Amino acid sequence: MAQKIRKAVFPAAGLGTRFLPATKASPKEMLPLVDKPLIQNVVEEAVNSGIESIVIVTGRGKTAIEDHFDISFELEHLLRERGKEKVLKQVRAISEMVNISYVRQREALGLGHAVLQAKDSVGNEPFAVMLSDDIVDSEVPALKQMLEVYEKYDAPVIGTMQVVGEAISRFGVIDAKEVSNGVFKIDGMVEKPPFAEAPSDLAIIGRYILTPDIFHELEDTTPGSGGEIQLTDAMRSLLNKRPFYALRIQGTRHDAGDKLGFLIATVEYALKRTDLAPAFKEYLRSLQL
Repeated sequence: MAQKIRKAVFPAAGLGTRFLPATKASPKEMLPLVDKPLIQNVVEEAVNSGIESIVIVTGRGKTAIEDHFDISFELEHLLRERGKEKVLKQVRAISEMVNISYVRQREALGLGHAVLQAKDSVGNEPFAVMLSDDIVDSEVPALKQMLEVYEKYDAPVIGTMQVVGEAISRFGVIDAKEVSNGVFKIDGMVEKPPFAEAPSDLAIIGRYILTPDIFHELEDTTPGSGGEIQLTDAMRSLLNKRPFYALRIQGTRHDAGDKLGFLIATVEYALKRTDLAPAFKEYLRSLQL
C-alpha cells in the first residue's frame, strides 16, 4: 500500500526575470490572478488534494510570501472595527488553511537545487512538488488526479499536458507508453528537445509526486549550465532504479510565469467570477479588436 502523501514543496526562490521590472522588489509568486496571489491558488489546490503540510523554499526578497500566509493583527483589527466580517473571514482563512514552514535557498541554482533544500523538512517520505506559476483550472484538483495514480502504482508521478507543434521544445518531454486512459509508464525524459527530436507531445508541467530517494539523486546530479541542478536530470537518473508514471492532467493549464500566459489566465479567471463576469464581458464585447 502506498504511503500517504502529506507534504508538498513549493520552490519560490526564483528571481522572476520574465516579469521585470514588476518582480524587482516583489515576488512573482505574489502576482495576483484578479485578487488572489498565484501561490495562494496553488496552495489551495494542495489543500483541496489532502496535503497537510507545505514547505515553501524562499530566497532574498521573498518575505511578502511569509507575510501573506501569516496572521495580520493590525489588518484584522481594522476590518473587525469597520464591520467587514466577510473580508475578515477571507483574510483569516489564508493563515489557517494549512501548516506552512519555510526553508531558504541562498542561491537560485535550479529547480532541483531548490527541491533539495527541503530534504530535512520532508524527511523519509514521499512528497509533492508544486510550481506556483503553473496554474491548472480543473474540476478535480490537478494534484488530486495525480494522487489517484500514485496510490494505484505506488510510484513517482509526473504531471503532463499535450503540446502540439514547435512549442514542445520549451518543455521537458517524456518518452512513455500509455498503460490506461491518460496514464503513462515513462521510459525516458528529455529536457527542451528540438521539435524534430521530441519523443512525444507530452510536456512535463509543474506538478510532481516524488519519493524520498530523489534527494540522493539530486545530491549526485552534476550541475549544468550556470551551475544549476535540474530536477529532470535527477528524475532521469532515478528512472533507472524505479518505475515512473505520468498523468495527462484533465483541465486547462496556464503558464502564469509568462506575460501572455498570465494575461490569459487573468481574463479566464475574471470571467469565472460571478461578481465581475457580467460587466467584464460587456467591456470585452465593446473592444474593437
